[in-house]
Amino acid sequence: MSSALRAELESLLRAKHLDRTLASPGGNDEWRDVAATGIRTLDNQLGGGVARGHLSEIVGPRSSGRATVLCRMLAAATDRGEAVALIDTCDRFDPESAATAGIDLSKLLWVRERGDALRALKAMNLVLQAGGFGLVAFDVADVHAAVLRQFPLTTWMRMARVIEGSQTTAVVIAAARLARSPGGVTIALEPPHDISRAQWTGAGDRARLLIGIDVQPRVIGGR
Repeated sequence: MSSALRAELESLLRAKHLDRTLASPGGNDEWRDVAATGIRTLDNQLGGGVARGHLSEIVGPRSSGRATVLCRMLAAATDRGEAVALIDTCDRFDPESAATAGIDLSKLLWVRERGDALRALKAMNLVLQAGGFGLVAFDVADVHAAVLRQFPLTTWMRMARVIEGSQTTAVVIAAARLARSPGGVTIALEPPHDISRAQWTGAGDRARLLIGIDVQPRVIGGR
């Protein structure tokens, strides 16, 4: 089979959500079951990436690297040609910084809310039900815990059921552990206590700018 014909066939199967029937040239289709995060050390811990068809979470306090990990995941997904979606509950997303981080904004559905967590939850459910996204992220990191407790008890189970068996990876971004499906993972982040993990630009002390932090994630519940 020619490469052009194979590519066309794969495209048609993906459109019908039947691409799980495909095998890689080496005969191992396991790579299709995970979505690489774009962070090598994290992907190594995850066995290649975050599981597709499951609900996972990125958790940690402020300044722990949540936004960095999310942006790398979105960038990796759009680089693979996948459509992605972000439900931005508290309107914290910065498109300019995202584009600089490598996210193809033409492949991003950005749903902006200004603190109405229940409306954001409805949007998340609608996006998951629509299908066709490689990665869907639900950012509730700045939502008060008391508000999150108002979500129906079946919230996370329903999300997991909607994407079960699909090629969509769903990720919740939160301040503390909130929810994941049995096949998903928790990526736990902590703020750096070692200043050597900070990355700087500039020559002198008065001219240096912080450009990043070496994030050290801990994976819970990995396969």
